[in-house]
Amino acid sequence: MGESSSLWLVRHAAVDGPAGTIWRADAPADLSDRGSFERLRTHLPREAKAYASPAQRTIDTAKALMLDPMPMIEFAEQDFGQWTGRRHNDLAVTGGEVYAQIWSDPARSVPPGGESFSDQIIRVRRGLDNIDPGSAILVVHSGTIRAALGIALAIEPEAALRFVIDPLSLTRIDRLAGAWRVMGVNQRFP
Repeated sequence: MGESSSLWLVRHAAVDGPAGTIWRADAPADLSDRGSFERLRTHLPREAKAYASPAQRTIDTAKALMLDPMPMIEFAEQDFGQWTGRRHNDLAVTGGEVYAQIWSDPARSVPPGGESFSDQIIRVRRGLDNIDPGSAILVVHSGTIRAALGIALAIEPEAALRFVIDPLSLTRIDRLAGAWRVMGVNQRFP
């Protein structure tokens, strides 16, 4: 991706289920608020390639935005391993020292059988390097967007985790002659 690129990063719609759940890849998006999709779609470029995480909720969201995305495993959410499908509140009670230890270094700690956020950044960087120059829409996860912002700003993973990325929000980053610019973060169109 050495030439100029403009990337519109869309966080998928929320999953209809208990808040604080580490969702599995097959969890569907809640597509009931059609107006939100229409408003967001008006802020996306018409002539852009579309990419998505292979998770069901990102594909659902992309299709609701009238996109036909190419799934890219590099844009998957952080792999939480054995904690996938569980709620953070439950893990806080039953996860013991391992769960508590994660929060002492959340960017570099690895959930049992999963990957660290730092590992996710490396994977997202590979994905960004494989995006064709020009305009692209990426329908992805909050962690994927935080990773892309960390790359664009050349900041430590811990700092990238501080960004709030809401469902159906828009973040835009551009790459011009190898240098990144952040054009907007977590824009909402309620």
